[in-house]
Amino acid sequence: MTSSDTSPRLLRLSAALAAFAVLVFAIAPSTLTTRATAAETETTATDDASAAFERIVDEYDAWRLVVYPEMALRKGYEERAGELTDASIAGIAKRAAQMQIFLEELQAIDRSKLAASDRLDFDLLSRELRLSVEGHRFGGWMMPIGGRWGLHTEIVQMGDLATFADLDDYEAYAKRLAGVPGMIVDTISVMRRGLEEGIVPPKVTLLQVPAQMRAARTSLPDQLRKPFASMPKSIGETDRARLRTDVDRWLDPIDTALTEFEAFFANEYLPKCRETIGARDMKDGAAWYAHQLAVHTTTSLTAKEIHETGLSEVARIRAEMLAVIARTDWLSSDPARAALPADERFAAFIAYLRSDERFYCTSAADLLNRYREVCKRIDPKLPALFGTLPRLTYGVREIPRFMAPTQTTAYYQPGSPQRGEPGWFYANTYALDQRPTYEFIPLSLHEAVPGHHFQIALAQELSGLREFRKDLDATAFTEGWALYAERLGIEMGFFDDPYDDFGRLLYEMWRSCRLVVDTGMHAFGWSREQAIDFMKANTALSELNIVNEVDRYIGWPGQACGYKIGELVIRRLRTNAETALGARFDIRRFHDAVLLQGPLPLDVLERNIEAWILSEGTRTPASP
Repeated sequence: MTSSDTSPRLLRLSAALAAFAVLVFAIAPSTLTTRATAAETETTATDDASAAFERIVDEYDAWRLVVYPEMALRKGYEERAGELTDASIAGIAKRAAQMQIFLEELQAIDRSKLAASDRLDFDLLSRELRLSVEGHRFGGWMMPIGGRWGLHTEIVQMGDLATFADLDDYEAYAKRLAGVPGMIVDTISVMRRGLEEGIVPPKVTLLQVPAQMRAARTSLPDQLRKPFASMPKSIGETDRARLRTDVDRWLDPIDTALTEFEAFFANEYLPKCRETIGARDMKDGAAWYAHQLAVHTTTSLTAKEIHETGLSEVARIRAEMLAVIARTDWLSSDPARAALPADERFAAFIAYLRSDERFYCTSAADLLNRYREVCKRIDPKLPALFGTLPRLTYGVREIPRFMAPTQTTAYYQPGSPQRGEPGWFYANTYALDQRPTYEFIPLSLHEAVPGHHFQIALAQELSGLREFRKDLDATAFTEGWALYAERLGIEMGFFDDPYDDFGRLLYEMWRSCRLVVDTGMHAFGWSREQAIDFMKANTALSELNIVNEVDRYIGWPGQACGYKIGELVIRRLRTNAETALGARFDIRRFHDAVLLQGPLPLDVLERNIEAWILSEGTRTPASP
């Protein structure tokens, strides 16, 4: 490590050691202790290791708040509320270099000298840093735009994803907008680097982005002015007029920069994106895909093992689906349908689900109200299954229309307990004839409660955990939990209707198919059409959803595999606990054991639950 790479703490430490050496040699030899006991040496080593680890964690948490000001703001730190994350090549390189320094400093600590509780945090932070450092070399950072994400979608939502409680919030908002044109220019530079390096996304995933950009620019003025529709009474008229002027002053520069970005994207970037779809077709692609699987599943499973797991789950769920079809009025209304071969009966039922008007809403308002009604039915069921509930509330919103055509059915946007911002469950109202009602219950369980909102809000509210633990990157845990949450609807009594139950199985089948098609395309040479056909044959998802989903897997290798892998592990751990504890098993305590340590890699979760099972076996049950 060169001197320019040395962290400020190491420089301070070197200076302190030099001063200490001068002090030691200035003392008469007769006054020095020449022999320390083994216990004293061990204690000193332990103290040194603990202090060094504590300093690294503190600096890492503080550094994140500096380099990711949007994250800091959501955590309640307003010192850099008017700033944006540095999107330049230099900024990205600086962050990568600092992660490398943190990792090297961490590796210099003797882990065995740490307390048991610190060893877990040591392992988790080491994993986080190591995967980040290893991943940077593959160049994924040179592909900042996808069919479902990018700065054009982020900019238009800047007025929605913030709290506006006082004058300072509005001042910071205006400053953030002032930084947007520069962020756009920096992003173009990053993408040009990707063109030079040959690191570009598959073209098919980006075909609708120019239309998204045009729609974003059209809605830009209204969207960015939204926060001024209702301002706090504490802000006087003079400040209100000044703030509106400040924001309006940046609308044209932002629109100009977005116009240039759109032209660059359509004329220079998109034509040079690759025609292939698989990660393995990229430079060092096989290694990159293996890394992505490790990141998102938090396991060492190979693509082949994941693919085979998916095929096994598809076969199991297909059998359960046929059993549910047997309970429907569709089958009982026509005896000839029961005589059809299984595959024909399944295909006919899917065709019925995709075409019958009874399963579709007639307006966006109706769809959103239906989701809200489902969420209200879920909420009172939670105390019976959970010992600890989050305090943060949530709501249901429409996905912004300019981005809806290429978005999946729904997504969750975390809130901020520190700033009083609720979580939001976003539902897609585009193409209502592609949004069947039998999806509403499992989707609400997944995105809202007890899925994403429940798990993420609980993690945000935990006390006693170091900050980095609360938002650890562990797709298999967060998405695995949300998929497990869908199944809890059985215990809540939501799937007595066979069509709703088929919707639950449809979603489980969908996530199982992901294991097959994601690995198929990125590791085994599957075509996009092959993946779409596999999804059509095994799910009742609408064709629009299937195409959007497959394109998502193409553009985000490995991420979709985390869902089912995580859910299978959580379900297995629950089965193990129920078997081992028998009558002592308490579902509320089990869920607390899973959730109240924040998101975790699956191997760590497994060790935690195994220890919890042993502890529960010796616990004296509370009196009824």
